[in-house]
Amino acid sequence: MPWAPAALVTISLLTTGCASHDDTASAPRTTASASAPHGYIEGAQEKAEQQSRLLLNDPATGDTRVLDLITGKTHEVSRTTGTTGLTTDGRFGYFHTAGGTRVLDGGAWMVDHGDHVHYYSAAIRDVGRVPGGPGSRVRSDAAVTAVTDEDGRARIYRRAGLAKGKVGTARMLPGTHAGAVVPYAEHLLGVTDDGKVAVYDREGERAASPDACEEARGDAVTRRGVVLGCADGALLVREDDGTFTAEKIPYGSDVSEAERATAFRHRPGSDTLTAPAGKRAVWVLDVSERTWTRVRTGPVVSANTAGEGSILIVLETDGALHGYDIATGKQVSRTKRLLTGAPDAGREGSQAGPVIEVDRSRAYLNDPKGKCVYEIDYNDNLRIARTFALDIEPALMVETGR
Repeated sequence: MPWAPAALVTISLLTTGCASHDDTASAPRTTASASAPHGYIEGAQEKAEQQSRLLLNDPATGDTRVLDLITGKTHEVSRTTGTTGLTTDGRFGYFHTAGGTRVLDGGAWMVDHGDHVHYYSAAIRDVGRVPGGPGSRVRSDAAVTAVTDEDGRARIYRRAGLAKGKVGTARMLPGTHAGAVVPYAEHLLGVTDDGKVAVYDREGERAASPDACEEARGDAVTRRGVVLGCADGALLVREDDGTFTAEKIPYGSDVSEAERATAFRHRPGSDTLTAPAGKRAVWVLDVSERTWTRVRTGPVVSANTAGEGSILIVLETDGALHGYDIATGKQVSRTKRLLTGAPDAGREGSQAGPVIEVDRSRAYLNDPKGKCVYEIDYNDNLRIARTFALDIEPALMVETGR
């Protein structure tokens, strides 16, 4: 059953250095005209700049907030308790629970046309729930959203329906898959249980099988193609004029199972990926150069990078952010301790805990026990640009609007 529309209740927020802008979350609905401008989307307002927002959730209480990074205001939305994971595709937030996955339209997104980008804002609203509890993986492109449950069964939803506030009827993809099914190049990319990479058309028919990926875990969509984490490194799957090819990017040396890259984080639009490499190091995969770099750090809680010559940002167990030069592996910057108490990875089976979200100019770190989010200028020695005080413990966080 669909959830009731979210209440947009503005909550007092303490910030530092926050500029004043118009609140766009409850912007009036626009109407179509006979001469609709290029990029027009009914019900949304086109903006000149990126409309970044943070979706925040406390699994213990179910309290959920949307933090508008333009206005500095938070909005209260319907509660979701027992959330084991929170993911996003850039617009929608997916709250994974034992009773299914709740879909929340964060009301901010971008459309990349290659040579130019459109930024949009609209009302925040609940869309409903889709089947698939903890362990489900959600991946999207402009046309479809694929939800792969923990048993490897994939359901395909029309994204236009989600944008209108309705989950709609799903179409099942044949077979079961190891890892997520990823929409890519007007097709669906998955790894079958026997380790074969399978490319399906939108009707679910097998279109290609470009290679194999043993023990597939982790994936990321980049401008260079889809990256899959495999036992021996990564596999880069690309499409060119309807033809799908695969290229292996090996580690270059033996890597133990505990040190493999199995969960990628990166700035959307970047071709530089990060992943834990055991407990005291981070893998950096440069997809453009087809190279892996293992950066030795302190004990890792979370890591990310903006790519393209930026530093590697690592949250370590000392509660501080550390900046590393990827090429040399040297630490070049460090913040004071930011986290309140010891870093908490949450309950067993939960992804709750501090994470680093990165966009084109800032990074964001959630401090659950301190009830706040830090905005970090990673181009200025990890300077704390703003601190957003909250009325909940933001144990789960994702950024939308990118």
